[in-house]
Amino acid sequence: MKHEANAENEVHDVAEFTDAARNVVTPVLQLPEDIALAVVNAFTKIVRDAKRSESATTPDGDGITRFQTFEEGDVYMLEAPFDDFFADRYLMDFYNVEERGVCSRMHMHTGLRFVRMMTGPATRIRVSSLSPFEITGVTGVTPFTLAPFEDTLPDTPPGVVRTRYNLVVPPCSFVDMQIPRGVSHQFNAVGEHAVIDSVHPEESVETFREKMSGFKMMAQTVFLADELPASDTCADLPA
Repeated sequence: MKHEANAENEVHDVAEFTDAARNVVTPVLQLPEDIALAVVNAFTKIVRDAKRSESATTPDGDGITRFQTFEEGDVYMLEAPFDDFFADRYLMDFYNVEERGVCSRMHMHTGLRFVRMMTGPATRIRVSSLSPFEITGVTGVTPFTLAPFEDTLPDTPPGVVRTRYNLVVPPCSFVDMQIPRGVSHQFNAVGEHAVIDSVHPEESVETFREKMSGFKMMAQTVFLADELPASDTCADLPA
């Protein structure tokens, strides 16, 4: 999938790109504001503590740097892979795109992902893809649903028009997303309180398959745009 295994800003042609599958999204639960805020803050504190930790910001005995940065936010590898277990787990402390002034780019990963998106008060996460989402639910169990909408992917090359499919994680909510390998996605948090708990079930496999030299979120990513788009292309959410 990667042209250069360790490249951290590899860009593929968005005009020619076709998703390998579709993202599957499952609403999980909604919480009272005070509880949601406590949960999100507890997770983001772990990431922020890691950012200040010398041991988390330098390679460990296996050569893994646990704290990293990504376009959507700071990340901390909570649980690392090992020889008998090829998965790992990350926490991501989202940037607020309204403060940052730019959105993350549409991208895909070299291995599949499972993410649980969690929001606190006055915070929403806009999730986007170049293919429609499959939204699941079980009557009597799933507590809420999501309303997908479409717009046009910004900042494409001249003459290239791609439909962008979107949904919004509401405040004080947990929403799961299963992301197959090679499927486009884009997360942007609007508000101060957003975190992702992300499981990478084939981290060691994809690193070996792509011939990468280490576990790096950026190197395990392929972007579909050269530049980060302006914040108004993702912060303008439907009411």
